[in-house]
Amino acid sequence: MQEIIEKLLVLQERDRNIHRVHQELAHVSPARENLQRQAAATQNQLDAARLRVKQIEAERKQRDLEIEAKKSQVEKYLNQQLLTRKNEEYKALTREIEMAKEAIFKIEDAVIALMEQTEAAQQAVTRAAAAAAAARKEVEDQIGGLDAREANLKKELAGLEETRAALAGAVDESTRNRYERLLKSKGENIVVGVDHSACGGCHMKLPAQTVNDCRAQTEVVACPNCGRILYYTPNMEMYAAN
Repeated sequence: MQEIIEKLLVLQERDRNIHRVHQELAHVSPARENLQRQAAATQNQLDAARLRVKQIEAERKQRDLEIEAKKSQVEKYLNQQLLTRKNEEYKALTREIEMAKEAIFKIEDAVIALMEQTEAAQQAVTRAAAAAAAARKEVEDQIGGLDAREANLKKELAGLEETRAALAGAVDESTRNRYERLLKSKGENIVVGVDHSACGGCHMKLPAQTVNDCRAQTEVVACPNCGRILYYTPNMEMYAAN
């Protein structure tokens, strides 16, 4: 009976390794997606900085058009002044000219401010481009590492599953079926030792007869509380202290 327990313990260790590899694989895709989001965030910042430059340039062009329109008004009013003979009309045109010129001055001030904004925005683009390039390089390197890690884990998993099939096949069908059912319900802690008259899985106290049966090693013994398979080794403290 000890031979069956030893086979089950080896199988259990293999299943634990398979579970570990599955867990590590499960973290690869989220980690890769997180890195891709980081790269996308820096690219979005670069795109936003470039868009800001375009918006400022578009506003400058609009201001330039407004200046040209005001200058055309001034020229038109000056020509009208040359043609008018009425003093009031002449004065009215003079006021229009002054207002147009004042508007031009204000628009030109706005253009100067926009030029300063353009310079600052272009500097922001330069910084964002450098940050995006650095982030892309770092993310590509890290994703490359993740890809290699994923490939190694898949290779390891394939090997573990292949040998697992052979290990499971070495266990008699009845015991194997019991183990497989426990694997689904109890996870990877299935074959457990006895510790001071308690199950090493659920830690519930075991009946004295169960402890004795486990020690005798004449049959596969299950915990009456949780159903896990119990085993004994000489260095275990089988009985609780009185």
